[in-house]
Amino acid sequence: MPLPKYDKTLLVIVAEAVLERALVRDATQLGAQAWTASEVRGAAREGLREGQWEADRTVELKLLCDAAVADAIAEHVLRTYAGHYSVSMHFSPVQVLRPDRY
Repeated sequence: MPLPKYDKTLLVIVAEAVLERALVRDATQLGAQAWTASEVRGAAREGLREGQWEADRTVELKLLCDAAVADAIAEHVLRTYAGHYSVSMHFSPVQVLRPDRY
């Protein structure tokens, strides 16, 4: 018997670490029920972010949620933060086993 799977959206937000608390707060207020945050390093058009000093730290926030919730969060992040901070986002369709968690 096949394992039942349920469609969700993975929204990944990579942003300046100073935004982590605000992003988590906003995402949960907009309907995200679960998230994972990690400190990361990388480079983009804005330049290299190695995290060697406090203002150079970067966080990756992963959110599993319904597509409409992911869209609402991304729209909010673009409108509220992207004009003033380094922020990138991407979406991926995923399947989960326990949909009530997300």
